Amino acid sequence: MDFELSPEQRRLRKDVIAFAERELGKDTPADDREARFPRADWERCAAFGVLGWPVPEEYGGAGLDPLTTMIALEALGYGCRDNGLVFAVNNHLWACTIHLLLHGSDEVKRAYLPSLCAGTLIGAQALSEPEAGSDLLGITTVARRDGDVYRLDGTKCFISNGPVADVFVVLARTGDEGRKQNQLTAFVVTADLPGVVKKAELSKMGLRSTPMGVIEFDGTPVPAANVLGREGGGYGVFTSSIEWERSFMFAPQVGAMERLLDASVRHANSREQFGRSIGNFQAVSHEIADMKIRLELARMLLYRVGWLKREGRLALLDATMAKIFVSESLVRTAMAAVEVHGARGYLTDEGIERELRDALAGPIYAGTNAVQRGILGELIGVRGALSTGEPR
Repeated sequence: MDFELSPEQRRLRKDVIAFAERELGKDTPADDREARFPRADWERCAAFGVLGWPVPEEYGGAGLDPLTTMIALEALGYGCRDNGLVFAVNNHLWACTIHLLLHGSDEVKRAYLPSLCAGTLIGAQALSEPEAGSDLLGITTVARRDGDVYRLDGTKCFISNGPVADVFVVLARTGDEGRKQNQLTAFVVTADLPGVVKKAELSKMGLRSTPMGVIEFDGTPVPAANVLGREGGGYGVFTSSIEWERSFMFAPQVGAMERLLDASVRHANSREQFGRSIGNFQAVSHEIADMKIRLELARMLLYRVGWLKREGRLALLDATMAKIFVSESLVRTAMAAVEVHGARGYLTDEGIERELRDALAGPIYAGTNAVQRGILGELIGVRGALSTGEPR
């Protein structure tokens, strides 16, 4: 495997960084403070083509291959200081758009993908429930067939993008035979359907410019044509898309790690104590060295997943490792950046403390790392390893 960027990939990376630094995140401190979705920046991302990077041109996208998409997302994470905006983009792509692309009928793809790529529709995934998150078979939202529609009833919570979303990918129970995979079905549900209630917006520690909410379905009539895959195939729909969510969603975190590394190097070289720059002190230089090690290892893990998906190969083991390592590495790097910057790192005006608050979500979303380690144990042959992961 050769992960040397092609001339086209280097040009794309440069262009994405320049776009993000120039156009995005100008109001990030205020958006974070007020938990405000930056819709103008969302529209700028759409105009630049971000929302269609992995989608074929026939459906309004850019048709980038998986590895190139990974590189572009990393560049977006480096250039954009608003991690919440980047997270909203990734939810749109990897919790919604990818499901339609992989499992939607041609009718569904043509109905929704062009608008999702154009940003006129915002996507979300309505999966988690008050008592079911990583435990898919514990879902209680039900969908009962009624002629040409399914009547959807239930409550979904912790839904990123939920309060502003126009299109939801929803997993619901279509059978009553207990905890069986073939009792679940995936649907495309639009927010304008009767009985879709955006019940509440949730306040959270970080990623505050990505709105999170509670969504209720009260007899919502979902057209049968909006089933993804087939009835009873919802478990497979979600698990087949896991590789994308667990890896591509974390590519911007590699960019954020490099951004934090660069900021820490600049500060270590400019900040003087005891007559010399603080970078001369071993405690500081070693911390920065570890930031670099984590960055390069995280990048290699993710590029390998991108390469495997480009080659049409399975990548579940690699994607699971990437999710764990990248998310935890970003937390450690953000914490190190706070320490390197000292008192300035603790001030809200500097933005470093916001990076740490944002990073803390990574080990939780897209399946908690406790559960991922159980899955990883099973993938490498430890029998019953998943049972040691605490369901969330």
